[in-house]
Amino acid sequence: ARMYTVDSNFVHTFAGNPLDRAQHLRKDQAALGALQRSDTSRFLVFHQLKVATNAAGSLAWIPPSALPSELKSLVFLGLENGAGRFAASLAAAEPPSPIETFSDCRQAVAGLSVEDAGIVSQARAMLDWHQRNPYCAVCGNPSRASRGGQVRQCDSCNKHIFPRTDPVAIMLIQNDAKGDFCLLGKSQGRMAQSNFYSALAGFVDQGESLEEAVRREVKEEAGISVGQVSYHSSQPWPFPSSLMIGCHGIALNQEIVIDTEEMADVAWFDRTQVLSAIAGDNPNLRIPGPGAIAHHLIKAWANA
Repeated sequence: ARMYTVDSNFVHTFAGNPLDRAQHLRKDQAALGALQRSDTSRFLVFHQLKVATNAAGSLAWIPPSALPSELKSLVFLGLENGAGRFAASLAAAEPPSPIETFSDCRQAVAGLSVEDAGIVSQARAMLDWHQRNPYCAVCGNPSRASRGGQVRQCDSCNKHIFPRTDPVAIMLIQNDAKGDFCLLGKSQGRMAQSNFYSALAGFVDQGESLEEAVRREVKEEAGISVGQVSYHSSQPWPFPSSLMIGCHGIALNQEIVIDTEEMADVAWFDRTQVLSAIAGDNPNLRIPGPGAIAHHLIKAWANA
């Protein structure tokens, strides 16, 4: 079987967060409060989960003195060279001036460094989680942010609620041990009539290993049985909070039986077709761009 390797220096989009998450500070409310007021601290403001950017497209960090008075939530991201870094979500329907340029996080990261994209990933996922979980899941009473936003606490039943990350298996399957063809599909929905194909993917079930999830999803979506499964790399995906776990696998049969409720098409593509799609030269096949782990799974197979 062909071997797929990852450049040890390569970091996926959203995976390059350089901040020290400073676990030692999170239980010290007085220290966090002092850090929040410090002139060296900086805040990254979000409005409707869009991130503040400047005219150059970089992240628009602001000092405590410029922070709007009305906030929906505030979370501690960590430390950068000892200085505090926070993210805040605006409560107002309209953002105040001069914080007026807000970009969709998927679009903003195209112009950001690997490190800044990683910070956006953490910030967006945390703020979205707090927005979605204002009440205790046990007793239904209001909960509040604690430990710098790392958890939520219910003062009625003393329950601590931790954020969840949903594991997603995403896999590039080759036709046999030699691997001259790979399996790509497109889902039902707005892209069903397009020429856009990607690696198959699906959430990992409870009580299921990653290898089992890969085999189950490919069998369900394409009718293909998978034997050997190997890990490639992973990518945090903060929409809202998933971890994409990338794998390669080897098919045990080649006849495709499509789940037409979920998939618009699944097909085998040879290496020449895929290489031209990676180069952007194939009018009949488009694949995800470099910001997605699917791109790198496909590219690793095509260049093996």
